[in-house]
Amino acid sequence: MKHRVTPFVVGLAMLAAPMFARGEAAPKPAMRDFMGMCVHTVQFKPELYKDVCRLVRDYHGLTWDVGKETDFWPTFPFARNRVNWETMYRSWTDAGYAISASIMFSGLGAGDWVDPARDANTYGFALARFFGPGNRNLIEAVEIGNEPGDYPDAAYRTIFENMARGIRAGDPQVKVATCAMTVGESEKYAKSVDCVKGLEDLYDVINFHSYAEVQGWPTWRRSFPEDPGIDFLKKARAIIDWRNGNAPGKQIWITEFGWDATTKPAPKEGTFKDWVGSTELEQARYLVRAYLVFSAMDLDRAYMYWFNDEDTPHVHGSSGLTRNYQPKPSYYAVSHLYKTLGDYHFSRVVTEKPGDLYVYEYAKRTDPKEKVQVVWSPTGSGRAVKKTLMTGANPYRAERMPLTAQGPESVPVVSDEAGMVSLTCDESPVYLWLRTE
Repeated sequence: MKHRVTPFVVGLAMLAAPMFARGEAAPKPAMRDFMGMCVHTVQFKPELYKDVCRLVRDYHGLTWDVGKETDFWPTFPFARNRVNWETMYRSWTDAGYAISASIMFSGLGAGDWVDPARDANTYGFALARFFGPGNRNLIEAVEIGNEPGDYPDAAYRTIFENMARGIRAGDPQVKVATCAMTVGESEKYAKSVDCVKGLEDLYDVINFHSYAEVQGWPTWRRSFPEDPGIDFLKKARAIIDWRNGNAPGKQIWITEFGWDATTKPAPKEGTFKDWVGSTELEQARYLVRAYLVFSAMDLDRAYMYWFNDEDTPHVHGSSGLTRNYQPKPSYYAVSHLYKTLGDYHFSRVVTEKPGDLYVYEYAKRTDPKEKVQVVWSPTGSGRAVKKTLMTGANPYRAERMPLTAQGPESVPVVSDEAGMVSLTCDESPVYLWLRTE
């Protein structure tokens, strides 16, 4: 029997005033609370990725829950296609993951909703009431839409506002996130931040996506993350500036970034015949460095795209940390970053010279004298150079980002009593452990 929705669920709670006033930055999170990964429902194998991150963002299809009828009342724990969300998500949380659900509108156009305001409100309520932290504690955050670029701005605002109200009523503890946003006019894969302007009481997180593209079609060629000639980091700065001026206190998450790395050549014909991917070494280096660069910005989380691929040579076809569930070099590099800096938070920029040298320092909140400095060449040309650094303390350990299961390479370091260090620096980050007084 078909279940029809009830009338509007009235919002029962709103967030209190922003925790941090205009101009005040929130404390930096530990890297284990910053690094995330995009995954997909039944394809995700939680045990395989537990050394990579604890934050996962699941593409949760709305049509899985309601089919093509938006006025269908969800029958949780089951999706309408009979996937048991509770069983699946519980296996993830039991493995130590915190889940953000990105509600996908794919398969539903803006004109397919029976009653957009009512149906969005009811769905949000049902989702939060079942899965939220105050209930079964399976989902900590809900992202309203992923990249609903084909929805008119007014239609998205209606759905966003009412789904957010439903979520607030269902469980005020659920973090509400926007879809992928951009500053300025809406685009194919992002809605304008103006779509949520004035609705600050209804959301906690502004979300955006960024890829390090030098060119779009027909090559989709990507560069290194620090490249000043592309808008990879400029998008982040624009979102931060908008938040500071319009929604102070809101968190900002980048929920998609990544690089494709395949062993196969581009196809000889078709849409992707001119596509240019990255090497496996570049993917590993750039992912680690992107996490590092994002951690130094006023961002609260960074979710890389993607967890697994099938070695397909096209855009997003080989973005995984694993290939057919076998670790790629990027898997070892990212898991090493997570293990090494998981208990540390970004502390300060020691050096930031584009095209030459980046040095970031990370500290333990429980032991501020314990530091790790990360050193790398912010380039994409295979550059290696010998550098002399003032660390302020003698490193008692130094190692370079690994690419295999054998682990990191120990790096020879020459230092003096003043903490002057000499080492060979290349595009794979080197970690220096310091004990300061």
